Amino acid sequence: MTLNVGGIDRIARIVLGLVLIGLTLTGTIGVWGWLGVVPLATGAIGWCPPYAIFGFSTCSMKKQ
Repeated sequence: MTLNVGGIDRIARIVLGLVLIGLTLTGTIGVWGWLGVVPLATGAIGWCPPYAIFGFSTCSMKKQ
């Protein structure tokens, strides 16, 4: 499993996931907020299945 989620993308996913879960826990939004687990998990592990399927990556390129 090669990492395909870069730094800014990871931070955005984690923040979005935490916000959605937090809004769900406070009753601001409904059960759909639990979908925040998905961006939180992909941000935490640094790998996104759709990125892998389509060959997309936001990781920075390493200099040789």
